[in-house]
Amino acid sequence: MKRIVILGSTGSIGTQTLEIVARFPEHLQLTALAAGRNVELLIQQAKQFRPRLVSVAREQDAQRVREAVSDPKLRVASGAAGLLEVAMEPADLLIGALVGRAGLEPTLAALQQGTDVALANKEVLVVAGELVLAEARRCGARILPLDSEHVAIHQCLAGHSRADLKRVLLTASGGPFLTATAEELAAATREQALAHPNWEMGPNITIDSATLMNKGFELIEARWLFDLEPERIGVIIHRESIIHSLVEYRDGSWLAQLGIPDMRTPIAYTLGMPARLPLSDLAPLNLVALGALHFEAPDPGRFPALRLAAEVLRAGGAAPAILNAANEVAVEAFLARRVPFTGIAATAERVLEAESFGPGLDLEEIREADRRARERAAACIEEHYG
Repeated sequence: MKRIVILGSTGSIGTQTLEIVARFPEHLQLTALAAGRNVELLIQQAKQFRPRLVSVAREQDAQRVREAVSDPKLRVASGAAGLLEVAMEPADLLIGALVGRAGLEPTLAALQQGTDVALANKEVLVVAGELVLAEARRCGARILPLDSEHVAIHQCLAGHSRADLKRVLLTASGGPFLTATAEELAAATREQALAHPNWEMGPNITIDSATLMNKGFELIEARWLFDLEPERIGVIIHRESIIHSLVEYRDGSWLAQLGIPDMRTPIAYTLGMPARLPLSDLAPLNLVALGALHFEAPDPGRFPALRLAAEVLRAGGAAPAILNAANEVAVEAFLARRVPFTGIAATAERVLEAESFGPGLDLEEIREADRRARERAAACIEEHYG
């Protein structure tokens, strides 16, 4: 029986993880949940799965949960301290499904308990990859993939010598603006950006997918998950989202992992590892019906966010943390209709050009870089977009 803790239980990854847990009670046991402000859904989850501990963002919501669940064995925590409490709950695997840099401290807390961590919250490795990996090694814990692209790479690397590896390619659908003109991008609306052609995700990651910042962050994540040099990692546009990543070996062979675009497949892979949990109710992949798969190089003019991510990957240190912080602020401003779609990457680039950054090996240094970048991003938005 594998004991599971979930940070971000009411989001897209969290709810799909709980779906898998519910289907395999003989293999998986939920012990703790952390959510934000979707209290009603958290209450339903607590009643169904009976964890020992849950946490919410606000203390006033914690009392609502206590009254609604009415279980004397349930502990209810709140705030940042509650997130850490959930992360430190004894478990075999923590699912990191929070949004943004907020997942860093809870991830470190889980690793310090010796708990393996499966990350959908890629920003943790973006802002502090070297620090997080060092902590995992020190504590004897593992960082496991949960994103479909990195789960695909994990499978394509299995059983092969790293000495034979040439490079890794992450696939990207290209989002809703793959063929958009510069004028169309400048006028893109919130609703258009949220209409992802293949995947159903939360709003922040959907916007990051539209700008391709999400794919840039996945480059950085892959560098740390698989100990890859930046020049060995690339991105290719694959509209159908059937091939999730590819690995090229030095003899010219390529390995690719294929599957329908459904996050339950990679989630089940990581939850069940080393076994594979059967998901017989998912629609089968029908290659004959597809007929063809298409590929193209990403357009750096249309997707400057991908270029920025590649640049900070090469720069290293706290540069990725600065990019992430600026992007988080700019995405929230776009969702609030305060900046145009093209203003997201433009704001991030202005912040990167203005900020200096250190080696990024110290948690306090990363926190300070994050704070400065957020302040500068907010000031840039005010200056350029009012």
